[in-house]
Amino acid sequence: MHSTLRFLYGRLREKLWIRPLIFCLLAISAVLAAAAVDSLGINRLIPRIDRDTVEKLLSIIAASMLAIATFAVGSMVSAYASVSSNATPRAFTLVISDDVSKTVLSTFIAAFIFSVVSLIAIRTGYYGQAGLFLIFMMTIAVLGWVVFSFVRWVDRIARLGRVGTTIDRVEKAANDAIERRRHSPNLGALPVENSTDLGEPIYVDTIGYIQHVNVEALQSYAEKHKLVLTVAALPGAFIAPGRALVFLQGDANDIPKEFDSSLIIKKFVIGHDRTYDDDPRFGLIALSEIAARALSPAVNDPGTAIDIIGTLVRLFTCWVSPLEETEHSKAKFDRVRVPSLKLDEMFDDAFTAIARDGAGVIEVVVRLQKALISLSSIQNNELREAAAKHSKLALARAELALKLPYEIERVRALADKVL
Repeated sequence: MHSTLRFLYGRLREKLWIRPLIFCLLAISAVLAAAAVDSLGINRLIPRIDRDTVEKLLSIIAASMLAIATFAVGSMVSAYASVSSNATPRAFTLVISDDVSKTVLSTFIAAFIFSVVSLIAIRTGYYGQAGLFLIFMMTIAVLGWVVFSFVRWVDRIARLGRVGTTIDRVEKAANDAIERRRHSPNLGALPVENSTDLGEPIYVDTIGYIQHVNVEALQSYAEKHKLVLTVAALPGAFIAPGRALVFLQGDANDIPKEFDSSLIIKKFVIGHDRTYDDDPRFGLIALSEIAARALSPAVNDPGTAIDIIGTLVRLFTCWVSPLEETEHSKAKFDRVRVPSLKLDEMFDDAFTAIARDGAGVIEVVVRLQKALISLSSIQNNELREAAAKHSKLALARAELALKLPYEIERVRALADKVL
């Protein structure tokens, strides 16, 4: 249930309209609730505020906030476009979920709604003396919050669409997904031990990417019908007719007659795009794409590729770091089998594009070999094998692309340290 709620919350964060709607509802509620102070009988204790003064102040806010909100939307759209063109379109969902930008935009729109609704209420005689004074104080508070938000947002929007900021966001998303998978390597289920006889396959007509697997719901269904379910498609996998989604077996290898495969399919969320939450490999792919674009002749920015190589070393070091077994990391769902992520495939996602597009750039090749040396020095056999394989591939590409014999020998010497 926790993983499902987290997945749904992540999808809501990607919606740009959620927070402005909440702020607008709060603004309208505050304006309407301000009239409640008139019934407290404290008019003699409240300073008298001229109604024209409040109306003029609200009119200024109403006239300016709409223009500022429009300017904010334009700036945010430009930042989003910059991310897609300079980094990778796969990072768009991370940038659009920026909390500061959405909060500031919501503040501007809510201030506009607050001022308009307050003006209507004042001119219709909705407030008494106490209510008018409260609206005046709320208007001053809103004005101060708008100024603070604008100053804060100017600093944020200046960095929002930059490549460095995008890399940091993708690294954080990838690291969060890696940490979750490290603590629950098989999504809380048991690992797949025998891949030869998995049972009866279930196929779907939907075409798209697995975004989320509700393993807890699969466990409940398997217990009810006395089944053993083997998940065949992890989050991030491309599913299409002809590829099994899940395999099922009965306790006595017989499938109950009341079995309905559609109820199992509903436990999987399938969408048109991949998401970062439950898919550590997607973050690696996005980082690799940013590096590949930086290495293109049009951009010619090997420094960004070198920066990303260092980021990938941090992520893989995190992936293989020792982890103490806790109650959370133990398998909780004994009737569901989920395959583990393969480190070799994660290396393919991370380093193949960089080694291919940076084969002719000596500083990138050298940095890549040094990164693989660092990873191969970690006490993990699977990591060493993957590092050795990709060092060999990177060397082969460099030998074809580099022209100077000195540079080739330098790369060979580094590759020997990995192998």
